[in-house]
Amino acid sequence: MLFDQVQAASQRLKGQAHRTPVVTSRTLNARVGAEVFLKCENLQRIGAFKFRGAYNAIGLLSEAERARGVITYSSGNHAQAVALACQLLGAKAVVVMPDDAPAIKRAATAGYGAQIVSYDPAAQDRRQIAEALAAEHGYTLVPPYDHLAIVAGQGTAALELCEDVGPLDALLVPCGGGGLLSGSAIAAKGLCPACRVIGIEPELADDATRSFRTKTLQTVHHPPTIADGTRTPSLGTVTFPLVLDYVDDMRTVSEAAIIEAVRFLFERTKLVVEPSGALGVAALLSGAVAASGRIGVILSGGNIDAATMALILTQPGG
Repeated sequence: MLFDQVQAASQRLKGQAHRTPVVTSRTLNARVGAEVFLKCENLQRIGAFKFRGAYNAIGLLSEAERARGVITYSSGNHAQAVALACQLLGAKAVVVMPDDAPAIKRAATAGYGAQIVSYDPAAQDRRQIAEALAAEHGYTLVPPYDHLAIVAGQGTAALELCEDVGPLDALLVPCGGGGLLSGSAIAAKGLCPACRVIGIEPELADDATRSFRTKTLQTVHHPPTIADGTRTPSLGTVTFPLVLDYVDDMRTVSEAAIIEAVRFLFERTKLVVEPSGALGVAALLSGAVAASGRIGVILSGGNIDAATMALILTQPGG
């Protein structure tokens, strides 16, 4: 049933989402001792996989719901995704964004025509703000990850990867709120059931890993990780059960490993990948995941500020 929803989302996204390329690197293969396939969602529309879920969810709304408007809350990639999907589908977009969101993501969200509502993440709750505005104005809330249509849309990235390269022994997926991870796991298990799906988080934002291990939902508020796309406090009520049902393992990586992975991808594969998007490569290069056989890695996004990239590239050892 859930796999059917991913397949339906794939049809809905045809002609709208890019079928992003799969890149390989002999250097990476030699370093980790496996055959690695990088799914380049950094080259997706709005620079991240989030467009898939946003377009799928908003595409399922009625004309009346679109006319009333859509609201969401996001630090950046989902914000841009909702803004662009609404632009394409003729709906008003309102986005609740933290005032410390990356400048490149805020500018792109505004550029796609969204109305931005700023808030202080240290003092205010973004979901409460969005729910209050939705109740006041009649907007439809499209959350960043905790929504089945979002999960199904995100899963199309892994669906395409498996279709393009064939069976995988393992699939490494970044994890923030779990939408991409759970959707990718559903897709991978649907096409190649023997594939082990492993979610990757920063050590500083390890709520999903602890939730997976304890089978009890854990939270981390405002984690100080460079991987800003993983700063969600916890998995959701939709994604947590899906992660438990479909994901085989969770692993964490250090900030140093994340920085090394971003730098490696830039220097050796010529790909610009944001820290959150480089988590799978960080797990391979650092040995957090033992590599063997055929491994798929979702590079989830490429929206990184020039200043952050410059800092990464000039770190000692760079």
